[in-house]
Amino acid sequence: MGKIRKAVIPVAGLGTRFLPATKAQPKEMLPLVDKPVIQYVVEEAIHAGIENIILVTGRGKQAIENHFDVAFELEDALSRRGRMDELEEIQSITRLGQFAYVRQGEPLGLGHAVLCAANTVGDEPFALLLGDDVFDEANPALGALIDAFAATGKSVVGVQEVPLAHVSRYGIVNAPGPAPAAWWSVEQIVEKPAPELAPSRWAVVGRYVLMPEVFAHLRKVKPGVGGEYQLTDALAALAAEGKLVAAPIPARRYDTGDKLDYLKANVEFGLKREDLGAPFLAYLKELVAGK
Repeated sequence: MGKIRKAVIPVAGLGTRFLPATKAQPKEMLPLVDKPVIQYVVEEAIHAGIENIILVTGRGKQAIENHFDVAFELEDALSRRGRMDELEEIQSITRLGQFAYVRQGEPLGLGHAVLCAANTVGDEPFALLLGDDVFDEANPALGALIDAFAATGKSVVGVQEVPLAHVSRYGIVNAPGPAPAAWWSVEQIVEKPAPELAPSRWAVVGRYVLMPEVFAHLRKVKPGVGGEYQLTDALAALAAEGKLVAAPIPARRYDTGDKLDYLKANVEFGLKREDLGAPFLAYLKELVAGK
């Protein structure tokens, strides 16, 4: 079974849920404490053993490319001032992996974004990570999918159970049976079903390991609402062929595209920091006591 060497991360979205903050900056560059959201996603892929990061970008996303590029003036200024710890931190971002950038000319949906990366991915399995979903670093999400791929040789979707009232926000797969296994065969996957029509409460949550055959299915997908091409349609075709499995992700997930979840992520990531956790917790206790 081939090693997963490449990860595709679509970052061409407009970020309208965070306007006006995202009017002039990419939503992926919004900070979680002191690192942008996109860096957490890239680091998850790198920590899973992936070497090549393919970012599918769009208009106005230059800040993302600049973040992972060399910053000569900043590095020189830090060096001259003897701020070597900060210099090393900045340089380590550039050394995370090998970066490639593919342009998505029009916002035609996730399926279209993934298809834009086909030539760069080539004929090999790859990981797909969506930038809105950030997972607890203590228990990386992508590892569970890579294990399921190694065991089955099939494309994998990462899933978590969500409240019934939330299933209409996600792609939903069939349930595994009485108890979740490390992975199970996907027989049905439905994009954003009404609660009464959902096959389960197991939602696809932004992590995938896909065989390159998904590109052939994406080329056959017809545009749906808003002219967008849905990745779920291609995944449903794989499921119909018996070539798709689901793997539950044990890590805590934060939907950084949701304002409340984004705030929660900043609090929880801040509390885990050795340099910030204790004083931040003391402040929060004072704040609560004051109310």
